[in-house]
Amino acid sequence: MSETAEAKAVYPVSDEELERFSWLGRDSSLVTVMFHARIAEQLGLSATDHKCLDLAARGGEPMTAGRIAELSGLSTGAVTGVIDRLERAGYVRRVRDPHDRRKVLVEVTLSDRDPERFGVLFKGVSEMMARVLSHYTPEQRELLYAYGSEILVEMRKEIAKIAAKD
Repeated sequence: MSETAEAKAVYPVSDEELERFSWLGRDSSLVTVMFHARIAEQLGLSATDHKCLDLAARGGEPMTAGRIAELSGLSTGAVTGVIDRLERAGYVRRVRDPHDRRKVLVEVTLSDRDPERFGVLFKGVSEMMARVLSHYTPEQRELLYAYGSEILVEMRKEIAKIAAKD
């Protein structure tokens, strides 16, 4: 039976543990937001524009503004403004969908120097992650990865719930 088909074991979580993990999550979120704000600043972007550029770039192929809105949790109107700014800054361009000319796609247009520029900005974080992970066994790393992945899935669900109330 696959892991996804099996019911996961459930163990009690004390109030103290929940508070400790909540503070860890909040601190992690704060530090991550501040880090990406600094990266965005270096690129001449807002933090939101930077993260939408990241989403579009990780997609590997042009995507619709609607898809960027879905992935980011932003409204389609907000994403239109993001795309306008990214286009003016030279990071993306709007192109027609070759399969449906009525659709417009957002294509990332990084120059030859951009991967190097992005690499320099993230090099320290990559080195730090390798250093921290080196203190854990491969099995422990798998557990950390599973926990982080599950938290991300659940956070995306929470974002969708909040967005549905709008």
